[in-house]
Amino acid sequence: MPSSEMTRVGVIGAGSIGPVHIEAYKKVSTAKIAAVCDIDLARAETAAGKYEIPKTYEKYADLLADPEIDAVSVCVPNYLHAEIAVAALKAGKHVLCEKPMADTLAHAEEIAEAADEAAARGQKLMIGMNNRFNGDTQALKKAIDAGRLGEIYYAKCGWIRRKGIPGFGGWFTTKAKSGGGPLIDIGVHALDLCLYLMGNPTPVAVSGSTYAKFGPQGKGAGNWGSDSGSVSAVTYDVEDLAAGLVKMSNGATLILEASWASHIRSDHGPYATLIGDLGGAEIGASGGPGAVTAGLPATIFTDLDGQTVNVELKSNHIGGHDAEVRHFVDCVRSGDTPISTARQGLHVLQILDALYRSAAAGREIVIG
Repeated sequence: MPSSEMTRVGVIGAGSIGPVHIEAYKKVSTAKIAAVCDIDLARAETAAGKYEIPKTYEKYADLLADPEIDAVSVCVPNYLHAEIAVAALKAGKHVLCEKPMADTLAHAEEIAEAADEAAARGQKLMIGMNNRFNGDTQALKKAIDAGRLGEIYYAKCGWIRRKGIPGFGGWFTTKAKSGGGPLIDIGVHALDLCLYLMGNPTPVAVSGSTYAKFGPQGKGAGNWGSDSGSVSAVTYDVEDLAAGLVKMSNGATLILEASWASHIRSDHGPYATLIGDLGGAEIGASGGPGAVTAGLPATIFTDLDGQTVNVELKSNHIGGHDAEVRHFVDCVRSGDTPISTARQGLHVLQILDALYRSAAAGREIVIG
């Protein structure tokens, strides 16, 4: 793409996350939002009016057929990610797909295969794991890559809420549309953050447990998401807490926790704790349901001249969504590989899938 041309973007899905992408693209001088699409055309038209977007579509296939669209953001419920992302790649578009990569491992594999084929044609697919792009994350990643922690052999990560089930009876609490509960909704953020900081090691085995103690009783609701009215009429066939242990091919161990509702002091995460042979680190150690930067500064724990020291890392505190979208546009224009690839997203889905299967079977699941 000539550097003088704007990257023309279409946003598919004008619900809660779509406007977040739109606002981020608005801050990128080399990108222009050319169209917005939603199955609820009125919602697409509302977004178009608010953000001065010239075209609206009701069907994503019509947007993908538009030759004036270079790239798309896929901002729809989880079960539609694979269908739309694969179609977009086949239509010759670059793709930024929201997390999780897909609702099932099979769908994630479809996306990864399509992304491999598209890469040969120069197309980019990036998974929208925005916590990788926070200023604190990037500062800690730079320190880790410089060897400050040495060999990372143990990590713990998670995102737990006291009350945060997003809408009883909506697609979030319906497994056929979401793929699961908090593990695949918010746990995916913490897991991806931790894997990224660890250098994306390959998972080989998973043991997990899931629990549904709040949702089936109509308890633990958050203050967002649509519901179906009476508790007796809702669909709630997902977990509201999950925990797991992951073993990596390099010998490292990772522990993960995720909940929408639990009896705790306060919301916590997304966070990651990393322990290496030269030092340890924490990021997102406190804070509510926002991004990593809502927590304490990323901190390294190590020894210096025989003394135990804690080093708080300086950060530009750039928000994850803004930096994520800017990175995607930059990769489309430069041809560089995004830092959040389809194959890395597939590793995340392998872990989530294995954890769910382990919880159902009551035993460890081997990956590969």
